[in-house]
Amino acid sequence: MDATAPGCLSCATSLAPVRGKRVLRGSEGIPEAGMSSSPVSTARGSAGVAGRRTDASQTLPSKVITPRFESEEFFGHQPSSRSELPDPEPMVVNIAHCIVEVLAGARDLEQLARWVTDDVYAHLLKRDIMAKRARAATGRAPVRPTFTVGGIRLCEPRDGVVEGVVVVHGRARSRSVCVRLEGLDRRWRATAINVL
Repeated sequence: MDATAPGCLSCATSLAPVRGKRVLRGSEGIPEAGMSSSPVSTARGSAGVAGRRTDASQTLPSKVITPRFESEEFFGHQPSSRSELPDPEPMVVNIAHCIVEVLAGARDLEQLARWVTDDVYAHLLKRDIMAKRARAATGRAPVRPTFTVGGIRLCEPRDGVVEGVVVVHGRARSRSVCVRLEGLDRRWRATAINVL
């Protein structure tokens, strides 16, 4: 009990019911030799063949190339232990001092690039742009801030990591600068900075 596919008068593919399912017979829509081929049947046949050839599940396992090692493991930043690193307190104080000057417009952010990670640099760049726009909107010129460093608190949550808070007292207000330093490649780098 063969039936021709609906919508295709000259298609050589026939459909037969098998337990409630329709199964294609022949060469999956490709016209057999001696049969006339219409543009519709040719398009269906080439789509079926092309679909089989580009199937990703048929990729041979021998053709899949996997790296032997993870490049970041060997060529990325290597963590350092606390014994290989210098005293973190001067670094925390200097970074806090520089951050306040960057936000005031008195220091270029590029001077901090080697001491911070890429994420921190992008965060500080956004803050610097917002501070510049605020100064431009009010017509204020960048002025080097005068401030004194108040209290410093440091803690080490694990080996090679230091978190510190520096309170900075200015003429009009006091701010706290929170810094997380991590020992990478035997030197401190700031991986998180927040100014409150």
